[in-house]
Amino acid sequence: MKRIVTTLISATFALAVTPLIAPAVHADTLHVKESLQAKVRQEQHMNLPRRGMTMAQVEREYGAPLRKLQTRGGDTPRHPPINRWEYAKYIVYFERNHVIHSVLRTPGPDAL
Repeated sequence: MKRIVTTLISATFALAVTPLIAPAVHADTLHVKESLQAKVRQEQHMNLPRRGMTMAQVEREYGAPLRKLQTRGGDTPRHPPINRWEYAKYIVYFERNHVIHSVLRTPGPDAL
Protein backbone atom coordinates (compact mmCIF):
# COMPACT_ATOMS: atom_id res chain seq x y z
CA MET A 1 0.00 0.00 0.00
CA LYS A 2 2.83 2.38 0.89
CA ARG A 3 4.44 1.72 -2.50
CA ILE A 4 1.21 2.61 -4.35
CA VAL A 5 0.83 5.85 -2.40
CA THR A 6 4.45 6.80 -3.11
CA THR A 7 3.99 6.09 -6.82
CA LEU A 8 0.78 8.15 -6.94
CA ILE A 9 2.46 11.08 -5.16
CA SER A 10 5.43 10.94 -7.53
CA ALA A 11 3.15 10.82 -10.58
CA THR A 12 1.08 13.73 -9.29
CA PHE A 13 4.22 15.80 -8.68
CA ALA A 14 5.57 14.99 -12.15
CA LEU A 15 2.30 16.05 -13.78
CA ALA A 16 2.18 19.26 -11.73
CA VAL A 17 5.77 20.27 -12.60
CA THR A 18 5.66 19.38 -16.31
CA PRO A 19 3.75 22.52 -17.41
CA LEU A 20 6.35 24.66 -15.63
CA ILE A 21 9.28 23.03 -17.43
CA ALA A 22 7.77 22.48 -20.89
CA PRO A 23 7.52 26.17 -21.99
CA ALA A 24 11.21 26.79 -21.28
CA VAL A 25 12.27 23.70 -23.21
CA HIS A 26 9.97 24.63 -26.08
CA ALA A 27 11.32 28.19 -26.21
CA ASP A 28 14.95 27.00 -26.33
CA THR A 29 14.12 24.49 -29.05
CA LEU A 30 12.29 27.15 -31.06
CA HIS A 31 15.23 29.57 -30.77
CA VAL A 32 17.72 26.93 -31.98
CA LYS A 33 15.43 25.90 -34.83
CA GLU A 34 15.01 29.51 -36.00
CA SER A 35 18.75 30.19 -35.89
CA LEU A 36 19.46 27.02 -37.88
CA GLN A 37 16.86 27.99 -40.47
CA ALA A 38 18.44 31.45 -40.79
CA LYS A 39 21.87 29.85 -41.27
CA VAL A 40 20.52 27.52 -43.98
CA ARG A 41 18.87 30.48 -45.79
CA GLN A 42 22.17 32.37 -45.66
CA GLU A 43 24.09 29.36 -47.03
CA GLN A 44 21.64 29.04 -49.93
CA HIS A 45 22.48 32.57 -51.10
CA MET A 46 26.24 32.12 -50.91
CA ASN A 47 28.54 30.76 -53.56
CA LEU A 48 29.72 27.63 -51.72
CA PRO A 49 31.25 24.50 -53.24
CA ARG A 50 28.45 22.30 -54.55
CA ARG A 51 27.77 18.66 -53.82
CA GLY A 52 29.61 16.37 -56.24
CA MET A 53 32.52 18.71 -57.02
CA THR A 54 35.94 17.08 -56.80
CA MET A 55 38.73 18.32 -54.56
CA ALA A 56 40.61 19.56 -57.63
CA GLN A 57 37.55 21.51 -58.85
CA VAL A 58 37.05 23.10 -55.42
CA GLU A 59 40.69 24.12 -55.17
CA ARG A 60 40.69 25.48 -58.72
CA GLU A 61 37.46 27.49 -58.24
CA TYR A 62 37.76 28.58 -54.58
CA GLY A 63 41.52 28.50 -54.01
CA ALA A 64 43.55 26.60 -51.46
CA PRO A 65 41.89 26.14 -48.07
CA LEU A 66 43.28 27.80 -44.96
CA ARG A 67 43.64 24.36 -43.41
CA LYS A 68 43.10 20.73 -44.42
CA LEU A 69 41.94 18.86 -41.35
CA GLN A 70 42.89 15.28 -40.58
CA THR A 71 40.88 12.63 -42.45
CA ARG A 72 38.26 10.82 -40.37
CA GLY A 73 36.78 7.38 -41.02
CA GLY A 74 38.01 5.13 -43.79
CA ASP A 75 38.41 2.18 -41.47
CA THR A 76 35.72 0.09 -43.19
CA PRO A 77 33.72 0.26 -46.45
CA ARG A 78 30.72 1.40 -44.38
CA HIS A 79 32.78 4.33 -43.02
CA PRO A 80 34.39 6.03 -46.03
CA PRO A 81 37.14 8.59 -45.48
CA ILE A 82 35.78 12.07 -44.74
CA ASN A 83 38.00 15.08 -45.39
CA ARG A 84 37.35 18.63 -44.16
CA TRP A 85 38.78 21.76 -45.67
CA GLU A 86 38.48 25.04 -43.75
CA TYR A 87 38.06 28.31 -45.59
CA ALA A 88 37.62 31.72 -43.93
CA LYS A 89 33.80 31.65 -43.93
CA TYR A 90 32.89 28.01 -44.50
CA ILE A 91 33.96 24.38 -44.22
CA VAL A 92 33.76 21.86 -47.06
CA TYR A 93 33.20 18.17 -46.29
CA PHE A 94 34.37 15.54 -48.77
CA GLU A 95 33.59 11.85 -48.94
CA ARG A 96 36.67 10.40 -50.51
CA ASN A 97 37.31 12.96 -53.29
CA HIS A 98 33.84 14.57 -53.72
CA VAL A 99 31.99 17.33 -51.87
CA ILE A 100 29.12 16.08 -49.76
CA HIS A 101 28.37 19.33 -47.89
CA SER A 102 29.51 22.92 -47.43
CA VAL A 103 28.53 24.84 -44.30
CA LEU A 104 29.15 28.28 -42.86
CA ARG A 105 31.60 28.45 -40.00
CA THR A 106 29.99 29.40 -36.74
CA PRO A 107 31.76 30.83 -33.73
CA GLY A 108 32.46 28.40 -30.91
CA PRO A 109 31.25 28.80 -27.33
CA ASP A 110 34.41 30.78 -26.47
CA ALA A 111 33.49 33.49 -28.98
CA LEU A 112 30.61 34.81 -26.87
